[in-house]
Amino acid sequence: MEKTWIMNEIEQIAQFGKDKRGITRLAFSPADYAAREYVINLMRENGMSVRTDEIGNIIGRIEGTQPQAPAVITGSHLDTVPEGGKFDGIVGIVGGIAALKALAVRGPLTHPLELIVFAGEESSRFGVATIGSRVMAGVTNAHALAKLKDQDGLALTQLLKDQGLDIQNIIKATRGKQDVKAFIELHIEQGTGLEKEGKNIGIIEAIAAPARCKIVVEGVAAHSGTTPMEERQDALVSAAMIILAVNEIALEQSERGIVGTVGSMKVYPGAMNVIPGLVEMWVDIRGVDHQSIVECVQEIKDAISEITERQNTGVSIEMLSSERPAQMDADIINLISDICRQQGIQYQRMNSGAGHDAMNMARIAKAGMIVIPCRAGISHNPDEYASPEDIQRGVEVLTETLFRLAK
Repeated sequence: MEKTWIMNEIEQIAQFGKDKRGITRLAFSPADYAAREYVINLMRENGMSVRTDEIGNIIGRIEGTQPQAPAVITGSHLDTVPEGGKFDGIVGIVGGIAALKALAVRGPLTHPLELIVFAGEESSRFGVATIGSRVMAGVTNAHALAKLKDQDGLALTQLLKDQGLDIQNIIKATRGKQDVKAFIELHIEQGTGLEKEGKNIGIIEAIAAPARCKIVVEGVAAHSGTTPMEERQDALVSAAMIILAVNEIALEQSERGIVGTVGSMKVYPGAMNVIPGLVEMWVDIRGVDHQSIVECVQEIKDAISEITERQNTGVSIEMLSSERPAQMDADIINLISDICRQQGIQYQRMNSGAGHDAMNMARIAKAGMIVIPCRAGISHNPDEYASPEDIQRGVEVLTETLFRLAK
């Protein structure tokens, strides 16, 4: 598939949710569904049968000579963060279409090929990431998902219902090793590792797992002019100290591969002349070693307790998710490495600090990830960019990997 076609389709999909500040195509939003409809048509135009499962994952399929054999699957996502870029997830979708079309031209393979557009990969809307692949891998359930609401109070249950989907039926979307032989995801790196090393392809060995929590700090709202400093129970001051503590603890743990971010915060009542009485904040801790994550989260909790006690404010901590890092399959890592060597491509093995659908699919099948450079490592940002040459190279490696797994 020519670079021009790939870049044109990436640009077409970028129009869904585009505004002056980037692309906002939140999961299960009208812009998301418009992009999904466009991609469904694109998949059909390129020879796939298409269905949507009970959580909203789109599954395109090209049959093999043995239709009952487990499928070889690639896939990624269409949803974005607020004011995001045009390549995150989309490279894997458009690249997957290009790969499956190229393989269809080669002639039927033994195993069926599938391309999956996973629903709700980004955590931006509900505070939980990779919803579609979680359901497919059986690592969540209807009870847990029924609790999810976005910051406007819209429930995932209702959003699915609006599309004719019943959250109580999501178990029907679960698949297992009998259905899936292997899963390969193509993605931009979202970091600077490949650029710094001058490599064209990254082969992921492990995917960092996020532990996410919501922290609510409770103080007392009061008049900003009449309340003495020593009598204040300022929730925002406590929250600011917590932010610094998260940053300091993550820095101390960085040699163990830990990163920590306070990415969102709401302050109430939000008036300039009122001492903040309540603050909600969302924290993201990641690492490639489960024990390191557990220890970091506990250290942060201890720091929060000390801060809020000292500041005479209350606090509650709700763990939104806590996952284990995922190891990619050694055989697939070696296969992709062999393909890169045979094609004369400079590559390196590496870990991914970003979560991906591949980490859930690794629970039910051999899984691997191919990543390509993105300029300056920028992602989740309108300035996100991957070159046509790097995308094409990634698609070629993906195509050959799928071929060898499915032949």
